[in-house]
Formats: sequence, C-alpha cells, structure tokens
Amino acid sequence: MKKLIFSTLLATIASFSFAQNVDKIINAKEAERIERVLASDEMKGRRTFSPEIDKAADFIAAEFKAAGLQTWNNSNSYLQSFAIVSPKQLSLSGTVNGKEVDPKNVVLVTTQPDVKITSSSGYETKAIKAGATFFQEAFAVLQAEKNTVVFVDTSFSRDFPRLSRLKRGGFKRESNVLFILTPAAVTDFSIESKHEITEQKLANVVGIIPGKSKKDEYVIFSGHYDHIGTGKPVNGDSIYNGANDDAAGTTAVILLAKYFKALKNNERTLVFAAFTAEEVGGYGSQYFSKQFDPNKVMAMLNIEMIGTDSKWGKNSAYITGYEKTDMGAILQKNLEGTGFSFHPDPYPDQQLFYRSDNATLARLGVPAHTISTSKMDNEPNYHKVTDHVETLDMDNMAMIIKSIALSARSIIAGKDTPGRVKVEDLR
Repeated sequence: MKKLIFSTLLATIASFSFAQNVDKIINAKEAERIERVLASDEMKGRRTFSPEIDKAADFIAAEFKAAGLQTWNNSNSYLQSFAIVSPKQLSLSGTVNGKEVDPKNVVLVTTQPDVKITSSSGYETKAIKAGATFFQEAFAVLQAEKNTVVFVDTSFSRDFPRLSRLKRGGFKRESNVLFILTPAAVTDFSIESKHEITEQKLANVVGIIPGKSKKDEYVIFSGHYDHIGTGKPVNGDSIYNGANDDAAGTTAVILLAKYFKALKNNERTLVFAAFTAEEVGGYGSQYFSKQFDPNKVMAMLNIEMIGTDSKWGKNSAYITGYEKTDMGAILQKNLEGTGFSFHPDPYPDQQLFYRSDNATLARLGVPAHTISTSKMDNEPNYHKVTDHVETLDMDNMAMIIKSIALSARSIIAGKDTPGRVKVEDLR
C-alpha cells in the first residue's frame, strides 16, 4: 500500500512539475510575441525568394540560438542553404522518325543550358502505354534520376501538357528526361533544346538537441515559415501575413525547441526545422529530407495552421494520415487525463497527408504526419489578406503546443516507436 501511495505521489509530482515547466515556456504571451514578428506587415507575407523571407529566417535562427540549440552537422549556421534551378526554354527543335517534331509533343526536364539527345545518345528508353497510370509512371522515371527517353502513347494527349509544369525548375539535375508524345513506335529521333538557367538561393532553419542514449535516432518537429507575399489590395490591405499559415506552426517549433532544451531528458536526437518554399512546391522539406537516412527517423511531427479552433472545438486537433501508422494512438495515449484529443483527418478528400511538408519522408516510410486544426472546408482566412494575428486564439494555440510536447514524450524517450508507413499505401 505504501509503495502504491508513493508511486501515485511521484506521478502527481511529475505531472505537476511538467505543468509548471511547460506553462513557463509555452504560453499565449510568448506565442503571440513570436507570431507578431513573423506575421508583421514588415515581413510582407514572407514570400519565397523575397528579402523579407530572409529576415524571417534570421529571426528564427536567433530564437534557436537563444534556446541553446546546436546546428545541424556542427555547421556554423542554423541556415540550411540550398539552391533552386529554374530553366527557361528558349528553343526546341528536332525530328522523330524523320519528321519535324511539334514542340507541344515534347517535354524535356533538364537543368542544363544546351541539350541534344538522339537515338544514339545511349539514353535508356521507356514507354508509357495506353491504360497505364500515366503520372505515376512519369514520376517514377524522374525519381530514378537517369538519362531517359520516354515514349508516351497518344491516348494521354489530354494529360501530356501537364508535364510542362516539371520544366519550371527544382534541384539541379545531373540527368535529363525527355518525354515524347507519339502514336507509333519510334526508331529514330533527334531533339535539341536551349535554355536560360537561373539559380536562386533558399534556406531552411534547422537546430538540434542531441539525444543521450539514442543519438542516431531522430524525432523531427517542423513547420514552414514561408507564405505567399503580397497581392492585389483587398479593402486597402495587400499583405498576406500568414499568421495561421504557417507562422503558427513555426511558432510551435520554436516553443517546443525551447521547452525540450530546458527539459534536457531526450534520449533520441530532436530536430527542429522551419521549412522554406512550401507554398511553391515543398522544396525546403524535400531538400531537408535528403539529409537523412529515413530508417533513422523515428517520427516526424509537422505542424501547420493550429491558430484556430478545430471542428471539435478547443483542446483538439487532427492528424493527417492517422490510419497509416499507430503514431496517433501513441500520442493520444500520452494525453490520457488531460482533456485534449487528437482525431483522424476529417477532410480526406483534400489529400492533406500529401500536401504538406511531412509527405517527402512519409513516402520513404517514415511515420511523418501533420498536426492541424484548420477547418479546410470553411476556414475563413486561409490564403487571404485577413490571416492576421488578431484572428488567432492564442490561449488555445498554446494549449495545442503544450499537448504536442506532452504527447511526444514516450517517442522522445525511446520507449515508443511508431510503425512505418507502408509504401504501397501511398500509391
């Protein structure tokens, strides 16, 4: 009986201590302080490639430094810099089976200024035949990163022009992929193309807290700090401040970093990442994901738009892809008795699991999910100039961040490890 009473007392003390510590660091006042910087008019909507997004990155880096985080790979900066290469096609000409090719029937994915591909260039050849899953097969070829020519059956004439989006740019490629829309077997071809290449710099902001006994196992907390910039004035306001999307998620990442650094009890290494370029293609999280062996990433909690009440009201949030792993069940187990609840994504038709920064690692099998409260069927300020700090419920937002901290404790401690995402579930 004495042992039982003592155990209960210890649990009560531990719970009380957690509450005291978390309230001191994660609270509405501190959340609003960070929000008012990131979503200020001075940041002009944090558009990708703008000077203002650099200011936002510097602010986040300063917060990570103040928290005492280490840099990734012991670099001299919290900024994880990379470049996006954008090719502008100046000309394209050539022949297929001896006939002049229509440029509308050719899509060349490259980051090289001058390209000439012929039937004797030694490229691999593939065919996307009638009845195939067109985009799945096309993306599989791109991901293989090999010099490849793909002959596309004309039954895909309606979808083929959508491949042109792939020419907009991305990471520098060592390989070229040439898609040719053709009604017949191709025996001879020659395609020549010239491009103007533009390289633009970007940066994620990344800090870490090394683990104690499981340093090579990672738990990631993330959100994106870019938004959509400025636009046509609406009632005199032209700035898309992005207070909820996703200054709220970035605020959560900063506060979680400060809390776990103060707690000093993580067995696994914690990684805190603020991603750039989510709104223009998810380039920040894609580059970030390339830095990891996915088998060493035990969990990723991506946080997006948590500044408003969920459809269930306060003290609740949903997890995208809830059914794909048991991570949601683990998080909820750690919240027993708190009154906070996690729910499965109520908007499956919107494919949110694939639309945020968790997706790249999830496709590699990592239990990577996004936590959100945004009512995607009627969120009034989503991608509007009215997404201001004043529209957010700071008290509820602070409670959500505290609950994320508490819910992840057994994963951080190495006691629970969520199951992997099955790759076949993502097809």
